[in-house]
Amino acid sequence: MALYTARDMMANKNLPDEPLDSPKRRRLPPLLRRCWYGLNQTFRRRIAHLAITPDQFTILRNLQEREPEGMTQYELATIMTSDPNTISSLLKRMSAAGLVKRKRYETDRRAMQVRSTTNGTRLYEEARQIALDLQGHLLDKIPEARREQFLADLEALADAAIEASRKTKDGADTPELK
Repeated sequence: MALYTARDMMANKNLPDEPLDSPKRRRLPPLLRRCWYGLNQTFRRRIAHLAITPDQFTILRNLQEREPEGMTQYELATIMTSDPNTISSLLKRMSAAGLVKRKRYETDRRAMQVRSTTNGTRLYEEARQIALDLQGHLLDKIPEARREQFLADLEALADAAIEASRKTKDGADTPELK
C-alpha cells in the first residue's frame, strides 16, 4: 500500500468514494494525535527550564482559575480528563516541589482541597506566557476570521468524544468511572 503525503491528501481532499479510514483521506485520530503530540512536546521543551511538565502547568492553570478556593483532586481529574490516580501522583510530586498545597476539606474529610503556593503561582505565570506565545504561533496558521469557529468545532469534537466514552457500542449508558 502506498503512503500518501500531506500534499497528496490536499490534492485529493474530496474523496467521497474512499472509506473514511482510507490513507488517501485526512483522518481525524491521526491528525488529532499529531497535533497534540507536537504541541505537547514543543511546550515541554519550552518550559523545561522551569522544571515543570505540561500536565503540571495544566494543574496550576486550573488552580489559578479557581483561586482562592482551589479545587478537589476529583475536580482536577474531571476537568483534565484524567484518572484520579494520575492526578494524585502528579499532586504528590508538585507538593514535594512546593508548587501546591493539599489539605482535607473541613466539610468532607474524604476530599482533598488543592491550592497553588506562591512558588506555584510564580512558575505558572512564567509558563503561561510561553503557552500563550505557542498558542498564538499555532493559531496564526488559521485565518483570523476562522479561528473562533475552529476552536468551537474542536470543542464540539471533544464534547462528542467524552459523550461517546460514556456509551457502550450499542448506545447504552455505561456506569460512571471513578
